[in-house]
Amino acid sequence: MPSPKPWTWPVPIGTAATRAGVSARMVRHYEALGLLPEVARTDSGYRQYTANDVHTLRFIRRCRDLGFSIEEIRQLLALWRDKLRASAQVKHIAQAHIHQLNERIAAMQAMQRSLQALVSCCKGDERPDCPILDDLGSPL
Repeated sequence: MPSPKPWTWPVPIGTAATRAGVSARMVRHYEALGLLPEVARTDSGYRQYTANDVHTLRFIRRCRDLGFSIEEIRQLLALWRDKLRASAQVKHIAQAHIHQLNERIAAMQAMQRSLQALVSCCKGDERPDCPILDDLGSPL
């Protein structure tokens, strides 16, 4: 079986997006936010992405998959690019993110318990009275 052709670089935005697993729209968005450095352009103005650009896009996508905020991603990118960084800085960002996730999970679990309690009070029959709607419509 012949080996696959090596990728040629640079590539247009659609190819870069596909290789990074994001949409072209998100590539433009990350550029606008300054997460991805300005890329080279052809004489006719088309963006041209390098292997390093695609690697950076994959890094950003993975950060987004883990729920990091844009600002956290900005910090992580800076640390990723800084070969003299202290890993303690990276760990601190990740630990703070874990703390935020735990708070969000606890809040969602509380919402789930509240909604389960309301659902258990609702008879779910043909009558119009409904404790779920009563609770949702009650003044705060």
